[in-house]
Amino acid sequence: MITSPRLVLRELTIADAPFILELLNDADFHRYIGDRGIRTLEQAQEYIQQGPAVSYARHGHGLYLVERREDGASLGICGLIKRDSLPREDIGYAFLPLYRGHGYAIEAAQAAIADGKSRLGIGQVIAIVTPGNERSIGLLAKLGLVRSRLVKLSEDADECLLLEQAV
Repeated sequence: MITSPRLVLRELTIADAPFILELLNDADFHRYIGDRGIRTLEQAQEYIQQGPAVSYARHGHGLYLVERREDGASLGICGLIKRDSLPREDIGYAFLPLYRGHGYAIEAAQAAIADGKSRLGIGQVIAIVTPGNERSIGLLAKLGLVRSRLVKLSEDADECLLLEQAV
């Protein structure tokens, strides 16, 4: 569990499937991250078991559920992701529309990066973002990441903008 002044980041469990189903079907999630084809609670449970849970076991980190400390509300997901197609961990996040614009994403991302550094020795992170997602690019700039180049995560994938820490 990772904590910050307003938030708790914790591992996702299958009990979080209703939240994941809602988040992964948000229009902006589809637009900027992609349609994962998750349409049922069973598919959401499988997504958690085959994605975040595997990442926790394999790498010691992954996408975490972001909860508000004051009331336990599930706001979004955030964490470090290790992808075979990228040279180091990238910071990822997604929040429900109601919780955007309140500083939760930056607070969660800073907490996840700090945890990666202190607990796992991850010195630098990168990020990938859909070109045109200026809101996310602005948040990443606040984390010290700058536009680097366009990359493809796989042969048939769309191009993403890669952001790296300024040198």
